[in-house]
Amino acid sequence: MKRAARNLDLQSQRARSAFVFLAPMMLILAVVAFWPLLRSFWFAFTDTSLSDLYGGHWVGFDNFLRWKVLGSGRILWRGVLADPVWWTAVYNTAVFSLWSVSIGAVVGVIMALVLNAEYPFRGLVRAAVLIPWAIPTIVSARIWGWMLNDQFGIINDAFMSVGLISDKITWIAQPRLAMAWVVVVDVWKNAPFVALLVLAALQMISKDIYEAARLDGINPVKVFFRVTLPLIWPALLVAVLFRLLDALRVFDIIYVLTANAPGTKTMSIVSYENMIIFDQFGYGSAQSTILFFIVAVCAVVIIQVGRLKLADDSQ
Repeated sequence: MKRAARNLDLQSQRARSAFVFLAPMMLILAVVAFWPLLRSFWFAFTDTSLSDLYGGHWVGFDNFLRWKVLGSGRILWRGVLADPVWWTAVYNTAVFSLWSVSIGAVVGVIMALVLNAEYPFRGLVRAAVLIPWAIPTIVSARIWGWMLNDQFGIINDAFMSVGLISDKITWIAQPRLAMAWVVVVDVWKNAPFVALLVLAALQMISKDIYEAARLDGINPVKVFFRVTLPLIWPALLVAVLFRLLDALRVFDIIYVLTANAPGTKTMSIVSYENMIIFDQFGYGSAQSTILFFIVAVCAVVIIQVGRLKLADDSQ
């Protein structure tokens, strides 16, 4: 009984110590994250403008959806959920996220497998691969913007020199080409992040497993899908989760590369335009609130799918 009481007292002391150590961090997080988030939620239900952040009035759900019956009996819908520009941005964000995250995951895994192999100057190659990820996003977007320029860009010159194209192309002026190049730039920028997490997981796998598979004559492709992939799945899931959250909130890389092109506008860009440029702070906050809940739902779904997958693998 005394030992149990001592253990309980020790656990209580550890819990109190943990709270004391976490309290400053939680306080700072509340000031810099939770409070602005709550304020954004509040603005979403008001008609606040950027010129008068404290003069807004409560309008309920009017920023999200409202309607008005016209004299002819027709119903006129207004609000974010009835805004075609918003739904175009949702579509653009979904397309960008799907292609960027999926291609980035595949490229990241391939890069990790290459970096995990044994060859001369492997350390130098690992350092070089991380350079795109280390470069600030704005700088990366500006560099690629210069490269894709239709007048003096190196991409046109390189493609023309090998005969792939006969005339210079305005890569970021055409909606489909612009979205494709934005995905390419984002994958180039963030695939090393996926590779870094997957490489850490590969380093934890015992080499004896691969040696046994080699002696048994098992096809390397089958070894990857039956052995390697299940073992690196938790790390890959974390990488995909973080990449998806970044892709859904993407702003800087698209804003710098394609500016106000309708074919690449994402939810973050449309929200920014309404809040800052069009001086509709409440309306833009409503769009930001919807974006927040979309990101939260996606994160919860991915985490739950990952837990179910890990639970199935452990059985």
